Amino acid sequence: MKVARALTVLVIAFLLAVFLAFQLFEINMDFKLANVICDILCTPITDGSTKPVRHKCGLSKACSAGHFAFKMASGAASVVGPRICLEDKVVMSGVKNNVGRGINIALVNGRTGEVVKTEYFDMWAGDVAPLIKFLNEIEDGTVVMMASFDDSATKLNDEARKLIADLGSSAINNLGFRDNWIFVGGKGIKTKSPFEQHIKNSAETNKFEGWPEVLEMEGCIPQRQD
Repeated sequence: MKVARALTVLVIAFLLAVFLAFQLFEINMDFKLANVICDILCTPITDGSTKPVRHKCGLSKACSAGHFAFKMASGAASVVGPRICLEDKVVMSGVKNNVGRGINIALVNGRTGEVVKTEYFDMWAGDVAPLIKFLNEIEDGTVVMMASFDDSATKLNDEARKLIADLGSSAINNLGFRDNWIFVGGKGIKTKSPFEQHIKNSAETNKFEGWPEVLEMEGCIPQRQD
C-alpha cells in the first residue's frame, strides 16, 4: 500500500515536472520568436544604397554662407560654346543661345548674386571698341565672369587687356590666338583673382586639331558685404 502511494506521488511529480518544463520551453520559444519577428519588422527597410548629396551647380562641395557657388567651362574648339552656372542657375550656354565666338561675359551683382547682364564680343571678326565701352561701364562691386570660345584674343588691344587686368586677371596679357581661358574677377578688386585658368594654343599639346582642351573651374565667390 505504501509502495503504491509512493509510486503514485513519483508519477505525479514527474508529470508535474514535465508540464512545467514544457511551459518554460513554450515561454522561451515565444520570447525568441517575438525577438525574431521584431528584428524583421522593427528594423527600417533600406534599398542598400545612398544617394550622393548634390551641391549647387554640381560643385564637389557646398559653399559656406556668404558665398556664391559657380561652375564654368570654356568653349570646345569652335563647336561647343562655353557654359557658366551661378547659384545653380545656368547663366550662359549654347542651349540658352546667348554665347558666341570671342569673349563671353556675365555681370553679377556682388551683393545679391543677381545676374545683371550677359554679352559676348567677337574678337576674330568683330571690333574691340564695343568691348572697351562695355568694360568701362561696369559698376564697382560687380562680379565679372568671362569665358573664351574659339578665338578670344586676335582683336584685343592694350587698352582692353588693361581693363580686364584691372578686374583681377593675371593671364589676360598672355592670352593669344585660340587660347582657352576662363576667369572670375570684379570691378574694384584690389588683388589678383584666384579664379582663373589659361591654356595656350599649341600644336604639340592641343586636344583638338587647332584648339586646346576645354577648361573647367568651380568655386565659391565671396559675397560683397559693404
